[in-house]
Order: sequence, then C-alpha cells, then structure tokens
Amino acid sequence: SEDLDIYRHLAGGVTAAQLLHGSANPVGGQSALVKYRWGASPEGLKIKGADGYIKFALGENVKQSNWGEDNTIRFPQTRMGVEQVYVDGFTRAREYGVAKAKYNGLSKKVKAATPAPRKDLQLETLLEILNKERFITCHSYVQSEINMLMNVAESFDFRVNTFTHILEGYKVADKMAEHGVGGSTFSDWWAYKAEVAEAIPYNASLMTMTGVTVAINSDDGEMARRLNQEAAKSMKYGNMDELNAMKLVTLNPAKLLHLDDQMGSLKVGKDADVVLWNNHPLSIYAKPEMTLVDGIVYFSLEKDQEMREWVANERTRLINKMLDAKEGGAKTQKPRKKQKHYFECEDLMVEDYTLKD
Repeated sequence: SEDLDIYRHLAGGVTAAQLLHGSANPVGGQSALVKYRWGASPEGLKIKGADGYIKFALGENVKQSNWGEDNTIRFPQTRMGVEQVYVDGFTRAREYGVAKAKYNGLSKKVKAATPAPRKDLQLETLLEILNKERFITCHSYVQSEINMLMNVAESFDFRVNTFTHILEGYKVADKMAEHGVGGSTFSDWWAYKAEVAEAIPYNASLMTMTGVTVAINSDDGEMARRLNQEAAKSMKYGNMDELNAMKLVTLNPAKLLHLDDQMGSLKVGKDADVVLWNNHPLSIYAKPEMTLVDGIVYFSLEKDQEMREWVANERTRLINKMLDAKEGGAKTQKPRKKQKHYFECEDLMVEDYTLKD
C-alpha cells in the first residue's frame, strides 16, 4: 500500500488495478482488485464486494523444461502435462463436491455417525471455479494452449473469464468470442521470447472486430502509468476508432472484472472515478490535471507541485541544520553517489545511452 508506483499511476490517470502474481504454476493464487486510494491500508485499497479471481498460467513459464538441470524433476515438463494438471485437478474437485453434497444431504442422525469429508483448501478453490464462484485470469501466449484451456473448461461446464497477454489471440478470436472469454493484451510487445514470435500489434483491433471484450494490460510499472497511450496504439494499428480505443482502458477492463456496474464509465450511480486531462486523453501530450477515486482527489498537478516545493525546502532546512551544527558534533557521512538507472520516471531525454559492465 506504500508502493510509490500507486501515486505515479494516479499521476498517469489510472484509478484501479487487478494485482496478479507471477506465472510459474498452472494454478496459482488469488488476485486482488484494488482502487488506488493512496494512503489507505492494504485492506482499504481492496474493492469491497468484488468477485473472487484466481491466476492460471500456460506455456514456458509453467513447464520450464529448458530452464536448466534443476528443473528436470519438475512436473509438468510439457504443454500436454499442463493440460493433464487441469484435468486431474478439476476431476478431483468435482468428486470432492459430490462427496460434500452427499454429506450435507444426510439427516442429522446419520450425519452424526458419519465422518465429514476432509476439508481440502486446494479442492475448495477449484470447486469454487466449477460452481462459477471464482473466475480465472490466465497468462497465455500460444493459440494451441488457449484452445486447450477453453476445451477443458467447456468439458467441466464453466468458462474462462480472461486470457491475459493473449498475444496469439488474433488466431483464435472467433473461438474466444464463442466461448465468451475476454482478452487483456499488450499493445505492441512481441519477440522477447520464442512464444511471442508470432505476436502482432493488430491483436487488440482484430479481437475487438471479432466480438471479444478486449483490454490493454501492463507488466511494467512505467507502462502502467501510460495506459492512455497504450490504448491509442490500436488506432494506429488496425484503425480502431476513438471510442473503442478508450474502452480498452476504461469500460472493457471493468467488464472483465465484473465491475462495470460501478466503474469504467461516467454515469449517474457509478463511483466517481474521474480523470481530468489537459489534452485529448489519447494524445502523447496529454497529462492528467486531476485524478479522483470515489470522488476524492488523490492526485492533482497543483498539489503535486506544492509538495515538491515543500520537500525541496525541507531538504534544504535539514542540510543547513547539519552544516550549522556546533564543532565537536557528530560527523555526517559523505554523500554517496546516487546510482543512476538508465531510464527514470522524470527523464524526458536520455543522451549518450551506453551499456556498461
């Protein structure tokens, strides 16, 4: 809750997020749906009453078969093995649910003499998915695996909620639309590993044209505060119109999170999550003048400038106080040279950019 990126994202016009962990396992852990109420506690950031979500993952991150000798005993080792993990897990969960239902249907007298099924938290979670009480957000890249998980879900009579990254979604967009799954994709990331060699920047536009609910997501703290610009790229690639481009980072993600009844657009009765821009929101020159969450101003350029000036004055005051210390006082350490990252949030231009050992 004290991560500075929350404030930086507010400064980029972002009001809410789905927080997901990494993608090392076929079935991972639950995600958190939060609003950027800067200064609130961790619990205070969470969106009350939101549906439960869980992270699934496909592909190289899961099987890790070529990640070195230490992974040779890992299961699964193949993409087919990943499918088997899902089939085995949901089969066990279904049987677990049947056993629970039978026990709950017993009379009090019989139940008193019958041991209850042992509670299994893993199977409880998979059973929630089968009962449509928890929803899947799945890391994905390759079309064959996307097809596989949709087929597994349909065989167990539930639906995948969202495929994230989904960089080959354009190949199976018609099947995604029929299944009813959404796609949350990168705007133009590709070729950073073998799985994404066939990704194209037209992905979001093509999935949208096929009837899939599409959002733009980010895996990067810096990109996450420029989602308006990420959405605008679909106007360049695929000639998407302004309204649908804006929906990629407003109403559509709210739909994928089942929160479109309270956020994602400006409408009477919805939460007052509002961003005031000083230019067209899809322009690279646009800056948020003010960002409101639940009607409360959590960022404004004016207040930000005031705080910057206060910090500068306070730093100067403390430095002068140390310099004015009496002789014989404790010596201060010499200032350490600040480690410079190649790119920082405040950089407008980086000249003479060279990599060093």
